[in-house]
Amino acid sequence: MTYEEFKEKVSSVILTDDGNCPVTPVVQMLQGKWKLQILYELCIKCPMRFGELKKVLKPITNTALTNALKELEADELIQRIQYNEMPLRVEYSLTEKGRDLLPVFYAISQWGMKYIP
Repeated sequence: MTYEEFKEKVSSVILTDDGNCPVTPVVQMLQGKWKLQILYELCIKCPMRFGELKKVLKPITNTALTNALKELEADELIQRIQYNEMPLRVEYSLTEKGRDLLPVFYAISQWGMKYIP
């Protein structure tokens, strides 16, 4: 897509009804050291348990992972499923809203392969 095609495509939706850029709240929702990496891992393998995420996201701390998961859950990008069994089992997976990010991750990965050695 050329810049001109992009401009034409988004010119009608570049501002929300209140006049704000719709990109800003998305960036705010996804900002943080680990959120994009967590979402990416859940795009690759879903569902995942806390320990599995911690293992692939070295050197993330338990606190950082817990906080990021809570924020992603509050933003409805992931869901936390707790099973009533012993020992306790909790799994995290993408919601429909989170799965809608799959094309975005694909586009980012294509850009990265092109421009980052």
